[in-house]
Amino acid sequence: MRNIRRLFLRCLRLGHRRKFTYVHLLTDSLRYSRLCLVSLAYNSFTNSDVVIESLFEPIYWLVDHVTRWFGIVFVALVILLTSSIVLIVYICLLPLILQTYSIAWICWHVAYGHWNLLLIVFHYYKAITTPPGYPPQAQKNIPSVSVCRKCIAPKPARTHHCSICNKCILKMDHHCPWLNNCVGHHNHRYFFSFCLFMTLGCIYCSISSRVMFREAYAAIETMKHQEAERLQHAGNETYSQTPPPAFSFRERVFHKCIIYLWVLCSSVAVALGALTLWHAMLITRGETSIERHINKKERKRLLDKGKQCVGGGIFHNPYSYGRFSNWRLFFGVESQSQWITRVLLPSAHPAYGDGLTWSAPHWIPMKQASVLAI
Repeated sequence: MRNIRRLFLRCLRLGHRRKFTYVHLLTDSLRYSRLCLVSLAYNSFTNSDVVIESLFEPIYWLVDHVTRWFGIVFVALVILLTSSIVLIVYICLLPLILQTYSIAWICWHVAYGHWNLLLIVFHYYKAITTPPGYPPQAQKNIPSVSVCRKCIAPKPARTHHCSICNKCILKMDHHCPWLNNCVGHHNHRYFFSFCLFMTLGCIYCSISSRVMFREAYAAIETMKHQEAERLQHAGNETYSQTPPPAFSFRERVFHKCIIYLWVLCSSVAVALGALTLWHAMLITRGETSIERHINKKERKRLLDKGKQCVGGGIFHNPYSYGRFSNWRLFFGVESQSQWITRVLLPSAHPAYGDGLTWSAPHWIPMKQASVLAI
């Protein structure tokens, strides 16, 4: 009996050992597989941001391709809306101006309206057709501060890669879907001038048609009341006894066109005016939209470390030459008369510099490598 009991206990211990042996083998296999996977995908620069960016890469790809294809639709929409406003002004507003205004006001409206329209059309055409500027591929000795991880090519200072255009852009500000083009070194002036004169044109149309808008709105409300009364009257009488409408079809279209003009111009003036003011602030500081975020992070980094820069301040933009000089370089103005010929009149002069090299301002003795290398 004792021998049978010992044999039974030995079998239990042997099964128990085999069970734990299988568990240890499975654990070791999982650890080895994890070690192989980590070793194959190891990167010293990998962190949580890189992992999240990699996970969202398909979404970025979809957004980039949708924006690329919808850029043509946005450009067509801008042309369509602008053309509709111009037609309403010529067909509805201009005849009234010629009939009711004095000669001085007629000359003012005709001169200013056509000057503003000319600048809008010119700058929009140049903004969508002028390449923003790309780093030369064949030239090997271009000054660069880093290498683009998408193009695998040298990247000069202030150059950034556009995922929509799939190219590196010199002094890139942003990709504008309304232009179906990137805003960079060579067409930044055209983009800002278009925004500025389009805002001025919308403000001009809104102010000029504000009285007519109130009258048209009151007329539309009167039409609604009369239509309701006419339908109520028609329900009680025969069709032959129904009175005709008080407003003709032409008057209805006229009033609706005035309301459409005022609402569209006022909305665009507010939205585009805010964008224009934002870019004017950036130009005053000598920054682009991308550099605004980069400089903000650099200021925070230096502030956390307690470091001081030139002049005793926390941070200075190495591409800012002073407020007035920033505007002068942005518009490419070299003399006083060129503020008229190159800013207030259509001008296709090239941008200042080649977009590859940027000289530091005179008040900075040495370049800030931490910013120039971004």
